[in-house]
Amino acid sequence: MKRADQQRRRLMLAALASSMASVTGPAHTAGRELRFASLGQALDELDSMAEAAARDTAATWSWAETLEHCAQSIEYSIVGYPQTKSPLFQRSLGAIAFRVFAMRGYMSHNLREPIPGAPSYRASTSTRTAVVRLRAAIRGFQTCEDALFPHFAYGVLSKVEYEQAHLMHLAEHFAEFVAKP
Repeated sequence: MKRADQQRRRLMLAALASSMASVTGPAHTAGRELRFASLGQALDELDSMAEAAARDTAATWSWAETLEHCAQSIEYSIVGYPQTKSPLFQRSLGAIAFRVFAMRGYMSHNLREPIPGAPSYRASTSTRTAVVRLRAAIRGFQTCEDALFPHFAYGVLSKVEYEQAHLMHLAEHFAEFVAKP
């Protein structure tokens, strides 16, 4: 394929992805939109929600299961994902999806879909245990100096890009829950 044809194809795919992204918009499942500028902000929200006596939610998973899912995602960036999409998918649709999410500043994905190949979430896991696990995963990511593993869908990401992906992922899942007064 000629270089001009490849560039034209990439532009068409990017335009298609952009138009799809502008239609879907941010998720407002529980009536709020969250965006985090840092992992510190995400931890503050985690602490705030963990202290809440009760939470309203439209989520399929419990708060503890959601926290386990978010912890898994961060842990797998350090230790490797159990299953990945094909390299072709990662370099094409996966890379485009990440660029669109990064450009608009939020992610939208199936909030009921577990990470491919990951163990099931334990309904018996306490919220306290799940909070501790997620905090440890975030700290592990922040202090990790080793090369990170390719994302199962987005492929190779720099640490800055991975942090952005984690922030958008945390925000979208946390937005499913609203602390009750």
